[in-house]
Amino acid sequence: MGQLHVEFVAADGKVWEGDASRVIARTVEGDIGILPQHAPLMAALAPGEIRIDGGGAGAQTYTVDGGFLSVDSDVVTIVSESVSQH
Repeated sequence: MGQLHVEFVAADGKVWEGDASRVIARTVEGDIGILPQHAPLMAALAPGEIRIDGGGAGAQTYTVDGGFLSVDSDVVTIVSESVSQH
């Protein structure tokens, strides 16, 4: 299985960028898991946690106040106004 490339940005700049095996996020329609080769997607994020698994640093967990997530060709882009890391 391949890797995802994740680009995570907030209003004040880049939060995290790198490769991951999985991204888990809470959307306004419920929780979603993104794996490599996921179909293209655009979703509104609900306030809650974003978990990025894999990459050199292991799992990263963040809390967002909402925002957007998009997936296209194994690139996951996450945009949120406010982010805090656990």
